[in-house]
Amino acid sequence: MTTPGAISGATTLFDKLWSEHAVCELDNGETLLYLDRVFLHERTGSIALQSLHAAGYGVRDARKVFCTMDHIVDTFPGRGDATLMPSGTDFITATRNETRAANIRLFDVDDPNQGIVHVISPEQGLVLPGLTLVCPDSHTCTQGAIGALAWGIGSSEAEHAMATGTLRVRKPKNMRVVIDGALQPGVTAKDLVLNLIARFGANGGAGYAVEFAGSTVRDLEVEARFTLCNMAVEFSAFTAVIAPDEKVEAYFQGRDFAPKGEHWRDAVEHWRSLRSDEAARFDRELHVDASTIQPAVTWGTSPEQVVSIGESIPYPDTFAEDHRRESAQRALAYQDLAPGKYIADISVDAAFIGSCTNSRLSDLQAAAAVVKGRSIAPGVRGVVVPGSRRVKKAAEQEGLDQIFTDAGFEWRDSGCSMCFYAGGETFGAHQRVISTTNRNFEGRQGPNTRTHLASPATVAASAIAGSFISAEMLAESESLAS
Repeated sequence: MTTPGAISGATTLFDKLWSEHAVCELDNGETLLYLDRVFLHERTGSIALQSLHAAGYGVRDARKVFCTMDHIVDTFPGRGDATLMPSGTDFITATRNETRAANIRLFDVDDPNQGIVHVISPEQGLVLPGLTLVCPDSHTCTQGAIGALAWGIGSSEAEHAMATGTLRVRKPKNMRVVIDGALQPGVTAKDLVLNLIARFGANGGAGYAVEFAGSTVRDLEVEARFTLCNMAVEFSAFTAVIAPDEKVEAYFQGRDFAPKGEHWRDAVEHWRSLRSDEAARFDRELHVDASTIQPAVTWGTSPEQVVSIGESIPYPDTFAEDHRRESAQRALAYQDLAPGKYIADISVDAAFIGSCTNSRLSDLQAAAAVVKGRSIAPGVRGVVVPGSRRVKKAAEQEGLDQIFTDAGFEWRDSGCSMCFYAGGETFGAHQRVISTTNRNFEGRQGPNTRTHLASPATVAASAIAGSFISAEMLAESESLAS
């Protein structure tokens, strides 16, 4: 009898990663999986550690557990433990005390290696191809981009993971998303994943582990692959993976926690086996022609409510399903937009470049290339938040900070910042923000703040123009004006 994901022994990448870490099958249909890494952050990490200790348990192997200050910490220059979030300093102090007591490596507020968990983990080689990694954060799937099995968990699961080095998980089905075709100018991994969610729905990946494959994915650089996998959770997938290749090998060579010497050679040999077999069967397969995709922006309050720059906002009655029509009506009311309105005619109040989706050096370089020699439109606020202190330092060495500040952007320290609102900093009620983040839900960036998702280049161009526009359209409009 053939099982999903296998034909005559042929196996998917996800199934290989799963089976390599399966300790045993449980009577309830779950699998006990071995965990190679557990990552915490200060918003939930201190709670998990305090609960663990209160229950009389310790951390089984502190060498495999890491923690960073990223969610609550301020990103203003010269920051300390102070934070705009009510009781935020208490979270920071508690995390520091609990990690010290448990002998867990902490990337503290001003540690030169501090940053957003999903940025610093691969940046330092803490996650590697073939490893399992969990974190109490839904965007942990980001790290599947290098061939790891990574997924988000809750605080109680984090306690179990630290105490035992294992977790009980129900295995999802296999989905392959094959993306082929050459990208049009200005189209990025952010546009690819927004297009995927718009086409197949925000629930399109529910119940599946997604493998991204195809010529377009192979051509993407590693940091762009992180963006693609990051928003798999917005597709409702359990996680996402991409088979490691020569680009991944080059990315990890020399990283702090990556293998060295003979261990490196052994690791690379194993990594090269981490790919789906040719005859492997997937439970579902989707195909995307990347050559047809244009720079995109969300218009509503779900990542599936997307149009290309140059298109108009759809009418709710164009959606076949009742729930999508109702969702569109609610979104238009919240965003204070009218159907049929040309997306490029919508003005913006603020632009945010950052988050675990798009805050790496290549993201900042792409935005800076658009901003250079230009200025933010009058009345628009721009904020740039690097994903890690290493990214910040590298960007400053290239002069990117000067490019942004000369144009009128605020240049910040590293952290999650205004990706989400937790009682801290916000752009303000009814402010329209174009953002490189991953979620445009109601209130995501503050009470009644209106968020629109796009790529770094599109966000930068829109800040310059004062309305939704792609970098190519901005250059064209300036050329015509001159």
